[in-house]
Amino acid sequence: MTAGPTLSLEQIQGLVRRAQQGDNAAFEQLVELYKTKIYNYALRMLGDPDTAEDVAQETFIKAYSSLSSFRGAAAFQTWLYRIASNLAIDTVRRRKYRQNTFSLDEPIETSDGPIERDIEDDAAGPERRFESAQLQQQVSQAIVQLSPKLRTVLVLYELQGLSYDEIAGIVGAPLGTVKSRLFNAREQLKKILVDEVDVETFR
Repeated sequence: MTAGPTLSLEQIQGLVRRAQQGDNAAFEQLVELYKTKIYNYALRMLGDPDTAEDVAQETFIKAYSSLSSFRGAAAFQTWLYRIASNLAIDTVRRRKYRQNTFSLDEPIETSDGPIERDIEDDAAGPERRFESAQLQQQVSQAIVQLSPKLRTVLVLYELQGLSYDEIAGIVGAPLGTVKSRLFNAREQLKKILVDEVDVETFR
């Protein structure tokens, strides 16, 4: 799977309006645009490819059924991430999810063919700090040991490349709270990774 096409904000807004008016082709374009990001986010939150795929699919199903409630107060991407976050956190809490061992740079098989785990998103280089396969695997295992709130902020900022403002809109928390959670997530992650990786990565 490759990253979705790049569209301007105006084009995305146009697709959303058309989808809200019942244009299924427009919604399919939105799915194509965001499916890689949402899948990657779910995978990094949950650590299991099959469950991540389920959460990603459920995200778009819920988005489709809730299109009439989207008023454009936030960006469509923010709205999608909010849905995905709620579903992922519900999954973590319901199943007390813990990640199995896997490498972030190994492809997995889906009905659409092989998917590279380490797919580039629009943000430039959000994973540069996690370059080596060994480091990626250790980090991925450590991330799922964080609480859902800390995990969400860390994944959105460090791995999805989103801004503080975008994350605040997704998690529904003030900017200061987002920064505090990110700081705490980094500190806890460093403790987990002590003696395993170079903790300077997270300073």
